[in-house]
Amino acid sequence: MKKLKIITDNYGNNVVILPNIIFNNKQNIDWNEVECYLQRYVGELVEVIKTKDKIYIGNKFPDEYSSSKYTRKMRGARAKAKANAAQGIREMVEIATEKTFRQNHKEKHCGMLRTDGIIT
Repeated sequence: MKKLKIITDNYGNNVVILPNIIFNNKQNIDWNEVECYLQRYVGELVEVIKTKDKIYIGNKFPDEYSSSKYTRKMRGARAKAKANAAQGIREMVEIATEKTFRQNHKEKHCGMLRTDGIIT
């Protein structure tokens, strides 16, 4: 898979350039299609340039990205932007900054603490 271009903006921030708009629907994004698209990244190991952390993209990632309650409610430009950002997941992980950890307290996550750098 071809890597996308990363540029630096006028403020010194790294930005991923997405060459194509692959999810075009203006009102309703087909999130199942986005999930299928993200399957291509499962099993990849991506290194964060700044921290040298290794991030493994696990098999639950496509579903988590495209099936959250928040995502399914999105419409219009915001949904289109998130769907198309799927193309640059690897590169966005590479240029990530300001590493933070926040424990998820939602009931569905009880007992599933992950601190090993795995996107599930």
